[in-house]
Amino acid sequence: MMSETKLRYNEPWILQRADPYVYRHTDGNYYFTASLPAYDGIALRKSATLAGLADAEEVMVWKKHTSGPMSEHIWAPELHYLDGRWYLYFAAGEKEDIWKIRPYVLECADADPLTGSWKELGKMNAAPGDEFSFEAFSLDATVFESGGQRYYVWAEKVGVGRQISNLYIARMKDPNHLDTVQVLLTTPDYDWERVGFWVDEGPAVLQRNGNIYLTYSASETGICYCMGMLTASEQDDLLDPASWKKERYPVLQSSPAHGVYGPGHNSFTVDGEGNDILVYHARTKTEITGNPLYNPNRHAMLMKIKWDSQGRPVFAIDG
Repeated sequence: MMSETKLRYNEPWILQRADPYVYRHTDGNYYFTASLPAYDGIALRKSATLAGLADAEEVMVWKKHTSGPMSEHIWAPELHYLDGRWYLYFAAGEKEDIWKIRPYVLECADADPLTGSWKELGKMNAAPGDEFSFEAFSLDATVFESGGQRYYVWAEKVGVGRQISNLYIARMKDPNHLDTVQVLLTTPDYDWERVGFWVDEGPAVLQRNGNIYLTYSASETGICYCMGMLTASEQDDLLDPASWKKERYPVLQSSPAHGVYGPGHNSFTVDGEGNDILVYHARTKTEITGNPLYNPNRHAMLMKIKWDSQGRPVFAIDG
């Protein structure tokens, strides 16, 4: 185990990198990706330590198209290693219709995703007979495995007017095809999920103590952005909405006392000593110039996760 003595928590770690995602590979290396301020492509970093990602070289592995699908708003990439290959899951719009956000997949068969060749697999494919998935504004996909099955969780908007962003789950057939129709996991039920917009998005999965903890982010992307959580047992049917329990209140929200505002859109990893780490973005100021979506000052931060007496995660900025 490598020491992570350089790590500092709940303060800017990697500047202007929203929707941060960290993956620790089987060889021990850490990989980092995030939404870039210009939303114009996907970049990766690699380091032998979590702390080292902060200063690691950033390599642009894919650039947006000049028109058509995948030509605007390149958002929230995630790097996964599945069936012996690398995959990047991300969302993108079209220059001709910038809000036509859909989920896409890239594949790399080479050993090193920073130097390897990436192939475009196109839009994520819904299961046969599913008339709804990915036909509207869809983004923030994540992938996890449980009980020998692989699952895909994403956010998609429904309704009219300003629309509502819900979270859905489906079982996967292979890295770019779903095997089952969508199942609704959560919709913005509570006031803290309805500030500015009615939004549940940015799912991330932490598996510990026989449970699956699925965190997500809620409300608009300013200082009211916060994190909720669903919990299911690994023994339950994960495609049954009744298997998931939703927390009544946010599990992480702004902390003026610590200068952390709008925490959310997270991922999970472990440090060199095996401690569970929350990787999230947040702002350090309450004043936001212009549209919060295009303000670059959402910074990647780290938090060491605590565990309560019942074995449940505790997300504490003061810790």
